[in-house]
This record gives sequence, structure tokens and C-alpha cells, in this order.
Amino acid sequence: MKYDAGQVSKAMTSNRKAILVTYPDAFTKQEAVGLAEAAGFEVAQIVVQRYLMHGEFGVGSGKAEEIKQIATTTGCKEIIVDEGLTSSQIYNLDKLTGQHVIDREKLILDIFATRATTTEAKLQVQLAELGYEMPRTRQNVRLSVKGERQGLSGMGATAVDVRFRALKKRISFIKEKLREAGKRRDLYRAQRQRLNMPFVSLVGYTSSGKTTLFNRLANEDKQVADSLFTTLGTTTRTVTLPDSTKILLSDTVGFISRLPTYMIEAFKSTLDELNYADLVLLMVDASEPSPGVAIKYNSCLDTLKELKISPSKMITILNKSDIASQENITEAKNLVGDSPCTIISAKRGDGTHVLKSLIRQNLRLAPEARLPR
Repeated sequence: MKYDAGQVSKAMTSNRKAILVTYPDAFTKQEAVGLAEAAGFEVAQIVVQRYLMHGEFGVGSGKAEEIKQIATTTGCKEIIVDEGLTSSQIYNLDKLTGQHVIDREKLILDIFATRATTTEAKLQVQLAELGYEMPRTRQNVRLSVKGERQGLSGMGATAVDVRFRALKKRISFIKEKLREAGKRRDLYRAQRQRLNMPFVSLVGYTSSGKTTLFNRLANEDKQVADSLFTTLGTTTRTVTLPDSTKILLSDTVGFISRLPTYMIEAFKSTLDELNYADLVLLMVDASEPSPGVAIKYNSCLDTLKELKISPSKMITILNKSDIASQENITEAKNLVGDSPCTIISAKRGDGTHVLKSLIRQNLRLAPEARLPR
């Protein structure tokens, strides 16, 4: 869904009306609205601020007063700030406005929590939530015990220390559970190796159309939606190429810009599967204006680089040719450059036969690119 500058979203009817504070550029506003809607909010009004994260409120004091007035006028009970804030900034803005304040990281975590369906995905979300909470714990505890005599909280331990120990214990427990899940993943990987079938992974920005393509190629019916982060886990199915070669195709969690390192780390056991792929198919929504395509494409490349995925085993797929203008497609092709690339419509099926041939060609040309199982 596209939003013009300053446009207010009416796409979702909800009792959770919120004020959205974000940056002024069109792409960032569009993505912020999408995140808010994915979390179940109706954006009543958008407030733009060129610099966030600064000052005692995360916004300027004048802007904070403006937000307070808007909250009073619109009756909004929640304020979403499209940036990571400190606990004290959230507390100060909450106290000034009298409304509940949610920053970008917490908003994404809330979406993750509602999307997680598998046990492993739920554990990864919990680990990410603890990663969010850990650096904020000291301020949170001090704010909650204001007025208490500095020092002791039961058996001679400070409240901060007690909370930190509880969080660390919980993190250790979840990491152990994820290690157990990793051992099961190793078994599945060994089974794949015995099948001697090439392994291909689908990656891309959230809502780029990965799951739609996965469903078409694998004859599956996984949930597809316009909202962000529909897929959090990994699903693998067999796909037959034109020459009857069979491959294993995997659909993975979508990427997003400004995703904190601790969130990537939390999903590392899922994302690490990309290191075992013979080919990585990078999905790009070519129907969007070129500035947004560039931001999303480069954000995906940065994440893949952080995961140490070699560009030599990547094919870029320009999706949504059924609604993209020729100008948009040309600009997207220029962005990709000389890297292997093809144009498709996952929704209609246009170009998927060519894509299958390209997959087969790349698997044939570069068998040495496969990583050891």
C-alpha cells in the first residue's frame, strides 16, 4: 500500500488509535505506517521530526508539546515513535503527554510476537525481547523504585542486580532451548545432504512477495498478506526445475531497515540456514518508487553481508512486474547492475519458468560455490 506525503492511514479500523512520530521522507513514513498497521494500530495523525532520539523526550521539547496537544484533540491513547528510544525518553514523553509511548523496536517486537507460530520462532522472539530489555533495565528499575533508599532490595542485593540476574537466567534458558532446536536443524540438514538435492533460499525485504513466489513454485498455500512480517519461521519444500532436477526451496523471515543487531542475533539460528544454501534468491519489489527500492535492496545486501553470505551465489528477482512501470523496472535493473537478475510476477506467474531455468543454470555453472554441509 502506498502513502503520499502527509497522508493519514485509514486502512485499518481499530480502537487502537495512535499518533505516529517519524521522519519526513516519504519512504520512511510509508514504512512506519505499515509497521503501525501490522501491529494493529490506526494512525490518526502523523507528526514529522527531522531528528529523533535527541533530548529528554526523543523529540524537541516544542514537538513534545505539539504531540501532547494532538493527543488531547484526537483522543489517541498511544504514541508511536519511529526510532529506538531510551527508557528515560519513553518515560519523559509518557509523563508529559499522559499517553502510552511505544518506540520502533518495541513495535517490531510486538509484531514478531503476534506472528510467531512455531516453538523456535517464539523462542527467538523472546530472546529479541530480552535483548531489547537488557540495556533499559537499569533505568527501568530506577524509575520504578524512585523514592526508595539507595541500596538494598532484599538479601542485600540491589533491585538492578536482581533484575539483571533474572534476565540473564532467562536468556541462558532460551539460548539452551535454541541450541536444542539447532541440533534438530542439523539433523534435517544431514537428511538434506543424503538426498543430494541443491538447497535454494528465498530472502528479501518484508512484503517483497517471497511467500507468494514460494507458494507458486512449491504448490503450497502458506499465508500471504500485505502486512509486514507474515513469515517468521522457515519452510522448506521440493521444487522441480524444467529439466526435472529437484531442488529444496526455503522461505525465510523478511528483512527490514534499521533492524537492531540484537534482533538479527536472536534469529541467527534461522538466518544461518542461508550459509548452507547453494543459491540465495533475493526478492525485490520493483513496483515501488526507485528511492524505496534502493533503500530496501541495500538494506538486504547489508544484512546478507553481516550474515557472511557470498554475493557469488545470489540471484536478484525483480518482482511485481504486473504492476511495476517500465521505468521502475529499468531503474531497479540499473540498481542491481551486472549481478544475475530476472523479472517476474509471483502473483500471476509471469517469468517463473525463466527463473527456474536461471536457477538451474547457476547451479550448473558454480557447483564449487556450494558450502560444505
